Amino acid sequence: MPSSSPVYFSKFLVTNQVFYKSKHSYALVNLKPLLPGHVLIVPLRNTCIRLSDLTPEENIDYFKTVQLIYRFIQHTYNADAMNIAIQDGPEAGQTVPHLHTHLIPRYRVNNIGDAIYDRLESWRFTDRLENWERRRAAYEANGEESRSQLATPDADRKPQDISEMSKEAEDLKAKLATFIASNSTDAS
Repeated sequence: MPSSSPVYFSKFLVTNQVFYKSKHSYALVNLKPLLPGHVLIVPLRNTCIRLSDLTPEENIDYFKTVQLIYRFIQHTYNADAMNIAIQDGPEAGQTVPHLHTHLIPRYRVNNIGDAIYDRLESWRFTDRLENWERRRAAYEANGEESRSQLATPDADRKPQDISEMSKEAEDLKAKLATFIASNSTDAS
């Protein structure tokens, strides 16, 4: 993993949540995971807000990282399936103005089906950025009737504290190193 320089998710310092870093991307432990193993893949360049903002080199690195962490999370959490979600713009449900991909392990048993999308829709990182939230609020006001009431409201999900996230990131970092070594995965 490259140097330990500060890592930001939009304006939020997330260095202690990061468990993988490549040349242009990183994977981090989620502040409010929808399910155990729910992680995010994010470009290092925090001015990359939309998928179309990636340079060709960043794009290759980003999707190699998504694929690596996808295989790792599916293996580590013994998932039967995975949700891979990019909410590209506030009207698509993006709540933080920095491109990110959600990886969410899914299971045959106790599966909540498509209600995961309702939960993802209500997902929030932390405090909001003014213009972004104004657009998000406008979207929510227009689409409220069409969204299911099955999702657990964001306010009911408790954020992990920084020590929990740091420990989880360290555990995942160690497991990822073992996973890469045993699966001969090209992580560069």
